[in-house]
Amino acid sequence: MKGNEVLAEAAIRCGCDGYFGYPITPQSEVMETLMIREPWNETGMVVLQAESEVASINMVYGAAGTGKKIMTSSSSPGISLMAEGISYIAGAELPCLIINVQRGGPGLGTIQPSQADYFQSVKGGGHGDYKLIVLAPASVQEMNDFVDLAFELAFKYRNPAMILTDGAIGQMMEKVELSDYKPRWTQEEILEKSGNWATIGKPDTREQNVITSLELQSDKMEENNRRFQEKYRRMEADEVRYETVLCDDADYVFVAFGSSARVCMKAVEIAREKGLKVGLLRPITLYPFPQKVIMEMTPNVKGFLSVEMTAGQMVEDVKLSVYESGHHTHVEYFGRMGGIVPTPDEVVEALEEKFIR
Repeated sequence: MKGNEVLAEAAIRCGCDGYFGYPITPQSEVMETLMIREPWNETGMVVLQAESEVASINMVYGAAGTGKKIMTSSSSPGISLMAEGISYIAGAELPCLIINVQRGGPGLGTIQPSQADYFQSVKGGGHGDYKLIVLAPASVQEMNDFVDLAFELAFKYRNPAMILTDGAIGQMMEKVELSDYKPRWTQEEILEKSGNWATIGKPDTREQNVITSLELQSDKMEENNRRFQEKYRRMEADEVRYETVLCDDADYVFVAFGSSARVCMKAVEIAREKGLKVGLLRPITLYPFPQKVIMEMTPNVKGFLSVEMTAGQMVEDVKLSVYESGHHTHVEYFGRMGGIVPTPDEVVEALEEKFIR
């Protein structure tokens, strides 16, 4: 199945209650697949094409307030249009899933794959001090697996979660083992899982729930922000996910996510055949970033090469991690832009040029 198709299928199977979106290449198959599947006849899931990305994210905001599993998907310019609403959702502490199948920019750019929304995704993206939980799949199988995981983390922390993928993985076809069906939550289960914050009507047993990101008193808004930051620290302590490949004896380590990590898997093989001890660190959570893993590796390696389909964004987090370690290990960046996916040979050549020659 295509990666985009799998995202839709995984949403149905994990008990998603509602999808609100708007078409944009290269992610349009998510909504198209949902429309073809007609899950409203199977599970009762609502699927609606809104009139714009701004409308869709505000529909997500309202629906998420009911304590149900709600999601949207878009691609880079569309996510930019959603930025205000995403900030509102984070400020209101609502769980939801946002999928970004990235394309090259800035501007309208190209419909080809990119990873240049890294800053937008992990540094907030909209206004205010907030964070998204950001998962970066590197295969069609992980596109399936991360939908349920994203909802799990979103509800655990009452925070929006994002699956940050790209047009290559969204459009490629691979074998995939689909998840088993989970039933949609009942009203009683929503009350149990939501901690009684959801807006499901006002039974006589509790007070009215008001969900908002607005707080006009500065001291109370600061209290809210301190609570948010404490939540993010818990995420950083408990939710870091990553994969390492041949790092135990590595002199040099590629750091890459998503499609770039797939390229680096082959690049590691080529480098090893040349006698170069090279490994790969693949961040699976881009936020929280695996900073401590890099800090622990730093004394034992000669250098890190951040491989990205950007002008050099994730490399800043790699450098910060190395700086925090107290060691002076060399950090370099290699990337392609504008929708071009680097080749394994280009990655190995960059390693040799920047570290070996």
